[in-house]
Amino acid sequence: MVAFLDFEKPVAELRARIDELRETADANSTLKIDAEVAKLQQQSDKALRDLYAKLTPWQKTQVARHQERPHFKDYVAGIASDFMVLAGDRAFSDDQAIIGGLARIGGRRVMLIGHEKGDDTASRIRHNFGMAKPEGYRKAIRLMQLAERFGLPVVTLVDTAGAFPGVQAEERGQAEAIARSTEMCLELKVPIVAVIVGEGGSGGAVALAGANRVLMFEHAIYSVISPEGASSILWRTADRAADAAEAMKITAQDLEKLGVVDRIVPEPVGGAHRDRPAAIAALGAAIGEELATLEAMSPAELLRARRDKFLAIG
Repeated sequence: MVAFLDFEKPVAELRARIDELRETADANSTLKIDAEVAKLQQQSDKALRDLYAKLTPWQKTQVARHQERPHFKDYVAGIASDFMVLAGDRAFSDDQAIIGGLARIGGRRVMLIGHEKGDDTASRIRHNFGMAKPEGYRKAIRLMQLAERFGLPVVTLVDTAGAFPGVQAEERGQAEAIARSTEMCLELKVPIVAVIVGEGGSGGAVALAGANRVLMFEHAIYSVISPEGASSILWRTADRAADAAEAMKITAQDLEKLGVVDRIVPEPVGGAHRDRPAAIAALGAAIGEELATLEAMSPAELLRARRDKFLAIG
């Protein structure tokens, strides 16, 4: 059963009515409800389509954060084969907020790296809700260097509210690790494709997104600060997060117009969490197409194109 968001109340009510009818029919086999259920199902599907055709930036933020949205491990299972996890930063520890390793996508060998948020209480704590510490970014740097050494393209899946803001992370050089990871992305002599699959928050996202091609799911968000954080700074309250989301241009559609992202990957109606296999398949196809284009470019061309892309922003 999909968890409904607050703004999806009209759809939730229709789905609840359908469930009630089916329960009644189960209790009384003489009732004929097929026509009524079909009618309500059509109304529900239309309501969902109409709703998602005009989502506000704040509503998209809620969709991007949906607890049932696919996570890194789901994408690995759906689009990658022969995934071999490579752990640790060889300096401090293995940060589970960022996972990476060797894999094949569409038959191509790649280095696959991404944020993992977890999908239940235990895994969310283990993965620190996708908020990486310095050792996570240093692990990403190590894996990108390894990919370059063996001529493998890099694919990153970004889904984080931001880098971990704790005192321990700052003591271990959080800002330096993020800066070096960003620099590594920009200096790679192999193709790099980044996808914002959920939340792309702050430097914690940018550290894995300095790519030749930056893709973004239709209902994902990408911003320098969360809407709540921006609202707290601008208006001294988090209650105006919806206004902040509107002003910051955090949606895929706005960012494509601004040239920050290169391609929008469509989601199933109602968001990736409503049809996870379809969303994962769409992502795999998009990544394959981008890699096919980039693999024809020389290292010098990749570097030049990446530099020109980011210098042109703004």
